[in-house]
Amino acid sequence: MCRFVIYKGTSPVQLSHLLTRPCHSIINQAFDSRLRLDRRRPMNGDGFGVGWYDSVYDEELGSQPCIFTSVTPAWNNANLTRLAEKIKSPLVFGHVRATTAGSLSLDNCHPFSYGKLMFMHNGSIGEFHLIKRRLQQDLPDVAFNLVQGNTDSEWAFALFVSMLPNPDAKSFTTEVLKEAMFKTIARLNELAEEANITEPSLLNFCVTDGETVIATRYVSSRTDEAASLWFSSGTSFSEFGEGGHYKMAKADRRESIIMIASEPLTFERADWMEIKTNNMVVITPKMNLLQIPIIDKFYVPPSDPASLARTTEFAREKGLLAHSVVSHVTNPVEEV
Repeated sequence: MCRFVIYKGTSPVQLSHLLTRPCHSIINQAFDSRLRLDRRRPMNGDGFGVGWYDSVYDEELGSQPCIFTSVTPAWNNANLTRLAEKIKSPLVFGHVRATTAGSLSLDNCHPFSYGKLMFMHNGSIGEFHLIKRRLQQDLPDVAFNLVQGNTDSEWAFALFVSMLPNPDAKSFTTEVLKEAMFKTIARLNELAEEANITEPSLLNFCVTDGETVIATRYVSSRTDEAASLWFSSGTSFSEFGEGGHYKMAKADRRESIIMIASEPLTFERADWMEIKTNNMVVITPKMNLLQIPIIDKFYVPPSDPASLARTTEFAREKGLLAHSVVSHVTNPVEEV
C-alpha cells in the first residue's frame, strides 16, 4: 500500500531532507518499507508525488501548491532527485503509491489539489464500486468536475471539497477544514451502510490549505486496527551520522517542526509517537498540535478494554500496518 509524509515548519526545509537523503526517507520506503507487513506486494512503485507551497507569497504565482508527479518508481527518477536538492518549502506533502484502485497514470498520483487545497490518502474505501455512483450523484459541479483520475482517493477528495461552505474561499479556518473532514468520513460511512457493505474502509486522509494541516488515522470498524500513522515534533530535523541517519532535536518546548508519516523516517526511539486509531491530528497555523477523537459508532475510547483488543489482520492484509517498534515517549500533544 501507499506511504505518505507531511512536513510543516516555521522555516522552509530542503525537500531532499525529507524525500531522498534520509536512509529511511519516503522515497526509500517505496522499495524498502521495513515496517510493512504485507510481503505479497512489497513495492510502492506505482508512481509518486510531491506537493509544496512557496516560502514567500507571490501575487503573480498565487497561493496554490506546486505539485510534481510521475508514474515512474520514485527511487529511479532523476528529476525528483535534482528538484529535491533545489527546492525549499515550509509545508510539504510527499506520497509513494501502490495501486489498489485506479490505473497507473499521472491523474491517479497523489497529492490531489483544488485551488489552494492539497489532499492525500493512504488506505482504501471498502467495496468502493458499490457506492461510487451514489457518491457522485450527491456532488455539486465544482467537486464533481475536479476529478481527473479514477481512484477512490480522488473521489474522497471531491467529497471533502463538497463539504466546504465555499471551496473557492481565499482562506479557510482550522474549524472549517476540521468539520469538513468529519463530515467526509461520516458520509462515506453512511453510503457504506446504505449499500450493506461490511468490509472496513481504511481512511488515513490528510488535507491542507497551506496553513492548517488535518490528518486522520481511521478504520470503519470497532475490532480492526487502522493503517499506521506516526508524528514527530521538535526544533530541528537534521543528519547526525553518515549514511543518511537523521534525528529530530528538541532544544526547548517550542514546536518548530511537525511531521506526520505512515512510517517513521528515522529509527531514533525518542523521535516518533503513534497516532491513536480513529483520531484526527490537527496542525494549526500557529504550530499547535491537537489530537481529536473521531467519535462515531466505530470509536472505542481508551478507557474501554476493547480498545486494546483491535486485531491487525485486516490492515496487515492491505500492507498498511507498521510494527510499533518505535517506543512511546512523552511528547506534548493537546487532546480535545
